[in-house]
Amino acid sequence: MADTSNDMPSQILAQTGMLIEALPYMRQYSDQTLVIKFGGHAMGEADYVSAFASDIALLEQIGARPVVVHGGGPQIGEMLKKLQIESNFIDGLRVTDEATISVVEMVLAGGINKALVAAIAQAGGRAVGISGKDGGLIMARKLMAVGKTSDSAIEEAIDLGFVGEPETINTEVLDALNAAKLIPVVAPVGSSAAGETFNINADTAAGAIAAALGATRMLMLTDVAGVLDKNGDLITELNVSQARSLIADGTVSGGMIPKVETCINAVLGGAEAAVIMDGRAPHALLVELFTEHGMGTIIKAD
Repeated sequence: MADTSNDMPSQILAQTGMLIEALPYMRQYSDQTLVIKFGGHAMGEADYVSAFASDIALLEQIGARPVVVHGGGPQIGEMLKKLQIESNFIDGLRVTDEATISVVEMVLAGGINKALVAAIAQAGGRAVGISGKDGGLIMARKLMAVGKTSDSAIEEAIDLGFVGEPETINTEVLDALNAAKLIPVVAPVGSSAAGETFNINADTAAGAIAAALGATRMLMLTDVAGVLDKNGDLITELNVSQARSLIADGTVSGGMIPKVETCINAVLGGAEAAVIMDGRAPHALLVELFTEHGMGTIIKAD
């Protein structure tokens, strides 16, 4: 067997160097609110979920106040398929009738939410799973899509059913959990003033919560590296005006537009900064927060 003893000092030095680099950032985020949106296909991979849960537990242990908002689109789609309920989309939003909203709430507030809570507990953190309906956390209004008829350029309103958008965020429930040193894990389901249940896009819910809390960071974990320029290279930092310009000139397009707009709204609403990053990379959160260069695209105010 080869003698690896000579490798040990260099390994220890490398680990020590990483720790020294991370320590100032750990102090920086102590007692700061971090809203993390966890979604995409990484949620279906046990290794990614485990690494994510470990990162969240560590954030709590260094004194940060993490708030997790999760998605679950693929899991909802799988359950609807099993129940033989047809699923339709308009501009990336799931048309949600009465049968579908029941499945959405069951999957998001039930299976996914509690699995994340259990994973964080396994990693040494203390988390509580809630939905936006609990404590009136997310009061929502109906979201109408705008489309064009097939035979003309005339725009028309399209009813998406029980799809909503945040109207108000009641942060009291989150403040109470944070004060008790508990990590809120939020399923993006909200209530209307009339008591209706609405399915809310997880990115949108996370952005609204980050703005309401005045979060130091809103971190959007996705399936992409961040915002790319026209050459396909990662843009590491943008201000709001620059981000809007990239949308206007077509550099930011397709599904990246609502993500960037969510970050802009979060920053304008009160969050210090928002980050779009690849949640599939191992311990992506820690790399973004605790290293000099990070790994995603950070969007700040002008």
